[in-house]
Amino acid sequence: MYNSSPTFKALSPVIGMEVQGIDLARPAPTETIRSLTEAISHHCILLFREQDLTPEQHINFSRYFGELEPHVADQYNLPNYPEIFVVSNIIEDGREIGARGGARHWHTDYSYREFPSLGSLFYCLETPPEGAQTQFANMYTVYEKLSEERRQFLANVKAVHDYDHYWSTYTPHRPPLTDGQKSQVPPVAHPALRTHPYSGRQALYLCQHVVSHFESMEYDESQKIIEEVVSFATQPQFVYTHEWCSGDVVFWDNRALLHRATDFNEDIHFRRMHRTTLKGDRPYFVPDN
Repeated sequence: MYNSSPTFKALSPVIGMEVQGIDLARPAPTETIRSLTEAISHHCILLFREQDLTPEQHINFSRYFGELEPHVADQYNLPNYPEIFVVSNIIEDGREIGARGGARHWHTDYSYREFPSLGSLFYCLETPPEGAQTQFANMYTVYEKLSEERRQFLANVKAVHDYDHYWSTYTPHRPPLTDGQKSQVPPVAHPALRTHPYSGRQALYLCQHVVSHFESMEYDESQKIIEEVVSFATQPQFVYTHEWCSGDVVFWDNRALLHRATDFNEDIHFRRMHRTTLKGDRPYFVPDN
């Protein structure tokens, strides 16, 4: 039976909760979804272990939390299931079945959209024996630890998120975006700090590579500041590294963290991950009183 009162335990001292007593393949009671929504908004990561999901079940559980949004690089969406983005280095019938490797830079999903992602649900089907972890950095805590000078600067600038800039500059191993794909993701400016719409807490909202520059600031100067801020935000004291096991589902809040994939030997090991991505709202920042 589905446990309508899931239990939670800390995933790490830094961020996250492990959720026990839930089978994501089964329909979920309203009170369960309410408690998970509360937990994800404050703890940023929810881990569900030993899950066995069909694509339909993965999609159905994800939809409890909002509208799903297919990835613009639709060549990597799961055939017949556009809601599922595949991350994999596996080649079948001469075709890469997914986006190879995963993003190695610190980012938050779909930040380049007018309404960036609320969260992502990443399901591990196959993982290498070493490497290929996902690292997460807590942007709530980072905001609290920023110097007053840096916080004041970031409170008064907008960062330009440009997916075509990222794709053409940092993913030479992938085919260029088509004109149709580029038209779906024009550059968009978001505040560099944001107020979480559910928890009301403040978080840093800035990432590498996808952000090309700050409005009214030159590229080189912007990149220097972005590098400094992201380097500060991703110090070990703010970071949790997840070691994947087949059957893991990690639900993360894109409004309050950064994440990245780590390297693995793609010549001899294979990775197959399915991701659904929830549409969110337009970022905004309300300064503390």
